[in-house]
Amino acid sequence: MKHRIVVLGAGYTGAVAAGRLAKRLHPDDTEITVVNADPDFVERVRMHQVATGQDPERRPLSKVYAGTGVTLRLARVTAVDADRRSVALADEHGTDEIAYDTLVYALGSTAADHGVPGVAEHAYDIAGRPSALRLRNRLDQLAAGGTVLVVGGGLTGIEAVTEIAEARPDLDVAIAARGVLGDWLNEKAQQHLRRVCDRLGITVHEHADIARVEATAAVTADARVIPAQVTVWTTGFAVHPIAAATTLTVAATGQIIVDASMRSVSHPEVYAVGDAGLAEGAGGKPLRMSCASGIPMAWQAADAIAARLAGREKFPKAPLRYVNQCISLGRRDGIIQYVTADDRAKPSFLAGRLAARYKEVVCKGAAWQISHPVLYPVRRRRIAATRTETVPTMS
Repeated sequence: MKHRIVVLGAGYTGAVAAGRLAKRLHPDDTEITVVNADPDFVERVRMHQVATGQDPERRPLSKVYAGTGVTLRLARVTAVDADRRSVALADEHGTDEIAYDTLVYALGSTAADHGVPGVAEHAYDIAGRPSALRLRNRLDQLAAGGTVLVVGGGLTGIEAVTEIAEARPDLDVAIAARGVLGDWLNEKAQQHLRRVCDRLGITVHEHADIARVEATAAVTADARVIPAQVTVWTTGFAVHPIAAATTLTVAATGQIIVDASMRSVSHPEVYAVGDAGLAEGAGGKPLRMSCASGIPMAWQAADAIAARLAGREKFPKAPLRYVNQCISLGRRDGIIQYVTADDRAKPSFLAGRLAARYKEVVCKGAAWQISHPVLYPVRRRRIAATRTETVPTMS
């Protein structure tokens, strides 16, 4: 029988892991299935563009995996039984169950409301394409002078607020940050961010902890009322609750705890990558939820799986470290903040049009890599007749 590898989720990390496995394992020995609810690969890093009326290129997964030996299953994952090694699915035809020998869990995350009253009822998010399209429709309904508040001063919030302000200069756009906006950037990069906000007419509310969202306003913990016909919630991400409902060992965040090879510490046949996995990066710090973390995690998991199945004792170690943070500030401006391996800002950075082009190259490069999973083939290894269940060492 072929070794059954099931990859749950075809976002950045799941798609990369599946393609890398297809390159490294012989199709006569393995059966790779990707399960995804959406028929297209969704560039999550462009959801702020979708919200403002832009339409990134469609990348059908059926086309991505054509000729690779990877089977695409369009379905929604409803449960995982890690002890029986099975996954429950639901699609337009009803419910089903598939079994696996090795599982790559890459279901990603969704927007986190942190239990703040009114967020679920009144706020919008850009954590996925459906929610970004809902925000787009709402913004289209706003007349000139309408008020928009983006809550959250992180990368997602900054990209969202600048994109909206640039696309709709007729609106009154604001951002609320719990601390100082962009306080993780170096001082000069912060100054550039402030200048861009001023140029785009964005009102910045700092030290604004939003305690409640209403239909036409957001209220801070110190009772300030910020007018907002549209509130966009970008205060972080939460993983899907499926893993926490299993016997897998998970963190308080619901993320699957993994070792250095992205292997579950409790179930050796399960690997978790991207936002769904809690992995240790440089300096012993947990990797943050991001594309910059997820893609190297996918490389690591795929290489570890291929090495284990081939009976190899060692496999390459992926670079689980950071190099820079790429921030788009609309379509014509940006910041590239260079960082240490453990994600602390360095004095050096790029800004302006060059930074915008740099960010665009990074986004296009990631999507191109996913769209051509086996363009650069490597030796496809056969599964060893007798293989060990221990984790190979990394070199």
